[in-house]
Amino acid sequence: MPIFEYKCASCDQLFETLVRADTRPTCPNCGGTYLAKQLSVFAASTGGSDNKRESAPANRGSHVCGSGCALH
Repeated sequence: MPIFEYKCASCDQLFETLVRADTRPTCPNCGGTYLAKQLSVFAASTGGSDNKRESAPANRGSHVCGSGCALH
């Protein structure tokens, strides 16, 4: 089941929820069903023992990187 992020048009609540193919999500704050799907930024595990998470940069052209950058 994928996790999606939504914004409720009725109360402006931002939330994320698991969505099954046969269900329609509702706002946990007001119960509204008029929801706007939000753009999610993914996180990936580095596989190390410290379990730090890294997020993708919002704008590829604005980051500063050194050698070995995986974005170029």
